Amino acid sequence: MLSITEIPAFNDNYIWILGAQDSEFVYVVDPGTAAPVLAYLNEKNLTLAGILITHKHQDHVGGIRDLQAHYQGNLPVYGPKAEGIEGITHHLIAEKSLCLPHLASNVEVIHVPGHTLGHFAYLIEDAIFCGDTLFSAGCGRLFEGTPEQMLSSLNRLASLPAHSKIYCAHEYTQANLNFALTVTPNNPHLVQYASWVTKARDNKVPTIPAELSTELTINPFLRCHTSEVKMAVAKQFNIEVTDELQTFTLLRKWKDHF
Repeated sequence: MLSITEIPAFNDNYIWILGAQDSEFVYVVDPGTAAPVLAYLNEKNLTLAGILITHKHQDHVGGIRDLQAHYQGNLPVYGPKAEGIEGITHHLIAEKSLCLPHLASNVEVIHVPGHTLGHFAYLIEDAIFCGDTLFSAGCGRLFEGTPEQMLSSLNRLASLPAHSKIYCAHEYTQANLNFALTVTPNNPHLVQYASWVTKARDNKVPTIPAELSTELTINPFLRCHTSEVKMAVAKQFNIEVTDELQTFTLLRKWKDHF
């Protein structure tokens, strides 16, 4: 069974520590900085077995060099070759399973282009480490990919088992909900979820991980096939909306200027 812990970093990042239950060896996902990771490992008397990287942005890779130096270069770093990330020692192939030392569960590597072209997500048991592709109530900006690519990536993640949990890299939930409630203000699932999130954040409780089953009912970017979201987009842009891709493209544009 997988044990997962969040390490807050910067203003709103989450760095994820994961390992087999009761194991002294752990992995870290997207260490944008090394200091809080090393502090946590020291406090818990844990050994870092390796690093998993989703994409190339600095707030996800900035700690690689210092972590490798701490372990005198003997630290495997797994990630997408296409991202050109300095420090990667093992370039992964998408849609393949990876077996990591000290981790009982296989890692499914999923290519999710959109935010960046080489972006990967990792499915481990029921945990989806999706970087900046899917957020609770939102999705990542399209810095490199096309709307078609991002929609395909989001649909790929949405097709995973509904009980899966979303371990994204940022605490963006409240801001995303402000937009989602503008799009579909009468969605009862969304209204209820927003109430819970407000209470959680007031008490400084993370809203991540999020349940995929919940996201399928409240996240407008996962609901571009529904008449509710299509109608909202059509009204916002005063045009006829005909398909899911057009809906997603305009919805992302709406969010970019929200």
